[in-house]
Amino acid sequence: MPSFHREGYKIIVLTFVFVLAGILFAERFIELFWLLKSVQVLLLLFLIIVLQFFRNPKRVTEINDHQIIAPVDGKVVVIEEVEEPEYFKGKRLQVSIFMSPINVHVTRYALSGVVKYSKYHPGKYLVAWHPKASTENERTTIVVENSVFGEVLYRQIAGALAKRIVNYAKEGEQVIQGTDAGFIKFGSRVDVFLPLNTKLNISIGDKVKGGVQVIAEK
Repeated sequence: MPSFHREGYKIIVLTFVFVLAGILFAERFIELFWLLKSVQVLLLLFLIIVLQFFRNPKRVTEINDHQIIAPVDGKVVVIEEVEEPEYFKGKRLQVSIFMSPINVHVTRYALSGVVKYSKYHPGKYLVAWHPKASTENERTTIVVENSVFGEVLYRQIAGALAKRIVNYAKEGEQVIQGTDAGFIKFGSRVDVFLPLNTKLNISIGDKVKGGVQVIAEK
């Protein structure tokens, strides 16, 4: 049986009611057979898309403090040395993963440790791959301190379609690599800021799998 994320329960129920009502309404009021079936198929496709978006596949994480795993499913779109202005105020190695609407949108902890910082920022809804999305879009910034890597920052960023970011990280909380850290609704990206001497196992254009794929090690 497929598993769905708790953030989608309400939307799934409302969508199911809407689709069922639409199918029954069409059955009663649309006389043309081809038009009736077209409307019903479109409604069912809409339901499938919503279910697809909120799916929450079970992932088995091999916990390792010397490895950073992908926090989300998606495509690596940025790997570069940057100045991180919010928390570190210094240079870090940035890895950005873009999630399309068809990707799994669960955010998972990339490493185990203690949450040192967790902050929500309201902002714009630029397309997620825009260079300024990391600093101008609605976003959350979370820093986890790990015994091997030290402090690692990850940032959930809303995109043009994403209108809600869910973040479960609380300052002072001990978190475990691979467990549920939040959810971003309807397309977005996650930036990870690593120490400069971190060895990366990925390249731009790679597709990564959240919770299981190792993207960096030390």
